Amino acid sequence: MNTLLLTIIGYTASVCMVLGYLPQAIATIRTRSTDGIALPTFCMLGLGSIFFVIQGIMLENWPLVITNVITTICSVIIFGIKINNDRRKKR
Repeated sequence: MNTLLLTIIGYTASVCMVLGYLPQAIATIRTRSTDGIALPTFCMLGLGSIFFVIQGIMLENWPLVITNVITTICSVIIFGIKINNDRRKKR
């Protein structure tokens, strides 16, 4: 397949992934509301992002690395807020 086409597809996927995660992270940080967030889902998404970072480093695919570092950070932030909120509700 054409290298340029593969590069365009990769960068497009990167932009879509970041734009998919950022609104949720921003909304969660602003509102601190995590009632509609399933903890297992964000754990699996975060783990998936971490593994993609590792794969990207091994392949020297920097768009893959950068995208998944950003999505991992978003997942960690949301996870932290979710854990904190769930802990408060149990009290």
